[in-house]
Amino acid sequence: MNDQQRALEILQRLKPLYSDSPCPLNYETPVQLLLAVIMAAQCTDERVNQVTAELYSKFPDAAAIASADPAELETILRPLSFFRNKTKNIQATSKMLVEQFDGLVPQDINQLVKLPGVARKTATMVLHYAYGIDAGITVDTHVKRLSSRMGFTQQTDLDKIEKDLMPLLPQSEWGNCFVFLTYHGRNVCNAKKPGCSTCTVADLCPAAVK
Repeated sequence: MNDQQRALEILQRLKPLYSDSPCPLNYETPVQLLLAVIMAAQCTDERVNQVTAELYSKFPDAAAIASADPAELETILRPLSFFRNKTKNIQATSKMLVEQFDGLVPQDINQLVKLPGVARKTATMVLHYAYGIDAGITVDTHVKRLSSRMGFTQQTDLDKIEKDLMPLLPQSEWGNCFVFLTYHGRNVCNAKKPGCSTCTVADLCPAAVK
């Protein structure tokens, strides 16, 4: 079994477990998702969801955030790591959305990555969840760890890991790769003590403890 066959088989086995898994960040619109992902950098999803509950109740769209008092936004975002920088990014991004995209999130990855605070990882995640567009494979900490353990990459740079993963799967599975590996990393293959004895793909993983 080559790496492409192994990667597809891993996804097929994980699909029954995680195909209905929701986005871990709470949102009602693509704009809210985009801003939540920006805020989620180096921060837990749970804390971001607590902050966005208050933020979006007061400022529900790009226009509202673009025109908000920065000091008020900073106060709301204070529980987040790097809250000052994130405040600047979400307000600057909101202003660009209003001025250049009629307050909507563009569906093109090349336009998305030009927004403040938006890296390729952010853009691919937003496109997948908001629009069902798989423009790449989102490489978060879980995907990085699992793709290395499973022997699909030796890279540490996120963009290089994505380039190793994309040829292994059809584009229609790129979003599933991110979702399934992320949830499997949270639930089974955790960083400190991977649950190899209960892992449904242990026989396909070279790092599995036999």
